[in-house]
Order: sequence, then structure tokens, then C-alpha cells
Amino acid sequence: MPDTKSPPAYIKKIDAVSKVIVRICIVLAAVSLVAMTVFYVWLVFGRYVLNDTPTWVEQVSLLLVMVITFFGAAVGVHQHSHLSVVVFRNAVSRPVRNFFVIITDLLMISFGGMMFWYGVELTKFKWNTLIPLIQVSEGFRSLPLTICGALLFLFSIGHLIRLLTGWDERQDNIDEG
Repeated sequence: MPDTKSPPAYIKKIDAVSKVIVRICIVLAAVSLVAMTVFYVWLVFGRYVLNDTPTWVEQVSLLLVMVITFFGAAVGVHQHSHLSVVVFRNAVSRPVRNFFVIITDLLMISFGGMMFWYGVELTKFKWNTLIPLIQVSEGFRSLPLTICGALLFLFSIGHLIRLLTGWDERQDNIDEG
């Protein structure tokens, strides 16, 4: 990556939008984690102190686990820390490494697109069914999967654009010294 120039305006725009989306995902995952912890404290208190177990906690917590898992995964892909196995890429020559990085980005674009597409189908299919005990749509269980798929797709396209234009900042980038 050139050290003397700053990235073009479209790269800066991609980075700015991505940064906002990532912050929203982090906040939603963090709030979900705190809420789930509070709900389980309430579950234990209700069960052992009040002798009246709140049955809704488990179903709500399952929804929150979906938010934590899939939004966290999307952030991990954006920040190059999710399922990042770079040992093999780092062991090969730079031209081969470049090929592997491009293939990885293309696979993530495909995977994210399929997650989004089939997530939309699953969410639509489940939307008219209610989750027992909390009476909200079953579609909310697959909605984080759908959103994560869209984010994987977009973040991976952003990574590929940066790589192909010479502005990739990944630790295992082929342009490292």
C-alpha cells in the first residue's frame, strides 16, 4: 500500500459506512449479552428465591444468542479476526498468497450472499409462526442470520475492492515487506 497518499474517496466512504455498521453490531451484541446475563440472574432468583420460574427467559435468551453470534461473526469478518487461519497463506510465496487471499474473499462473498438469500427465505417461511411462551414471530430467530449474511457479503466485497486497488490493510497482505 502506498505510504505517501491517502486512500481514494470511495475507499474512505466504504470504510466510514463499514465503521458505523460495525459499531452498531458491537453495541447490539454487547447489549444482548448484558440483557441475557440479567435475564438469567432473574431466572435463578425467580427459581430459587421466589419459587416461581420465569419461563420466558430461555426463549428470549435463544433470540439474544442469535444476535450475539451472528453480529459478532460479521464484526469478526470485517476486522479480519473471525476464523482467520493465515498460517498456510503466510507459508507460501507472495503470488500464491495473493491468489489465496482473492479466493478467500470470493468464497466469503459467495457464502455471505447465500446466507442472506436463504436467510430471507427462512425468515419469510417462519414469520407466521410464534415462539412459544413469548409469542413473537419465529422469523426473529433467523433474522440475525440474514443480516449477518448481508454484512459478510458487503464486508468481503469491501475487502476485495481494497485488495484489488492496492489499499488492503490486512496483516497477511501480500504487499507486506
